[in-house]
Amino acid sequence: MIALTHAPIDFSALTQAVRSNQAGAVVLFLGTVREMTQGRQTVALDYEGYPAMAEAKMAELEAEARRRWPVIEVQIVHRLGHLELGDVSVALAVSTPHRHQAFDAGRWLIDTLKEVVPVWKKENWADGTTEWVHPGART
Repeated sequence: MIALTHAPIDFSALTQAVRSNQAGAVVLFLGTVREMTQGRQTVALDYEGYPAMAEAKMAELEAEARRRWPVIEVQIVHRLGHLELGDVSVALAVSTPHRHQAFDAGRWLIDTLKEVVPVWKKENWADGTTEWVHPGART
């Protein structure tokens, strides 16, 4: 499943969805809203995206991960809208026969997603200023 949502991400359901008797490993990655970014205090984030393009790009990433690793199942969900500190902004779960494959696939998926998927993040700083972050520049 590939999805964008404005609702909180049910990462427990994502994990369950990728479990399989064929998989010896399940890796779950959660991206969360943190308070400090490069020495500046964040109070919230706003995410915007172009759904058709973002979902198509996420589907391409899934297909490429399946080509590179023996992926049993993968689920990727990115949240849009206003998120508070601690909220989950992106979640991915991947299952493979062995742990190194799941870790490698999961890391590649999240790193590449943050570089190429058209979802934009606005930092809302404690001093009242805001700043849009380019997808490839995310940390």
